Amino acid sequence: MADSTTPVLVGGLAAVRIFTRDLARSGPFYADILGLKVGAGGVREGFILFDTGTTATILEAVDDPGEAGHLVGRFVGVSFSVADLDAAYRTLCARGVSFEAGPERQPWGGWLAHFRDPDDNILTLVQ
Repeated sequence: MADSTTPVLVGGLAAVRIFTRDLARSGPFYADILGLKVGAGGVREGFILFDTGTTATILEAVDDPGEAGHLVGRFVGVSFSVADLDAAYRTLCARGVSFEAGPERQPWGGWLAHFRDPDDNILTLVQ
């Protein structure tokens, strides 16, 4: 492990990419169902950039299954923070979002709930 004299080579996390096979279907899920705001980069050919604080979330289309198609429909490892997990869970369930299970207390003290997007990517809400 580096000590305090080791120069920093990388900075903070700039973006997280979530892959989709159908940008026209998944884009409205992230914008209208989850409520993410389209960022300054906006909607471009092949991707949508969402403003999610200091780290952007990029929804990126994958046309060629051999290219990155194996990255669609799996546990993504992305957690969106929410102030009230129970309220977010109830609201998203009412909007038709499919959750793996209800909110669960974690050994480290926080709460998690895993849900699926239209491509079956599994994402997480954390409080």
